[in-house]
Amino acid sequence: MNEALTKMRLDKWLWAARFFKTRSLAAEAVKGGKVHVDGQRVKPSKEIGVGVRLEITKEPYVWTITVTALNPQRRPAKEAVLLYEEDPASHARRQEEVARRRAEKNASGQPLRRPDKRQRRQIHRFKRAVD
Repeated sequence: MNEALTKMRLDKWLWAARFFKTRSLAAEAVKGGKVHVDGQRVKPSKEIGVGVRLEITKEPYVWTITVTALNPQRRPAKEAVLLYEEDPASHARRQEEVARRRAEKNASGQPLRRPDKRQRRQIHRFKRAVD
């Protein structure tokens, strides 16, 4: 039982820490080179322990974290956050990316909501008049 608390499979930890929705998605990401352990590409079955540095890429975001705890069960998000500690520079990069994407979305000029029935009819009439 002590061995289970000191070492854990990488794909299982990624699932338990809520980086991926399923364990198979976590394994697929590790196989695809989206997760690096201490700067090296590894297999999903890689045993990790406390203190290991992970770099997780889920486009367009990148997390650089240090494993602080192991939990073999998937717990609520509030508890999952306690399993790792994110690098401050990584957190700042992610926040910048979120702000950039939000500003880009607002600047795109897309309507805030879908047209209602009256507006759709007006659009159809306009398109028929142009054709």
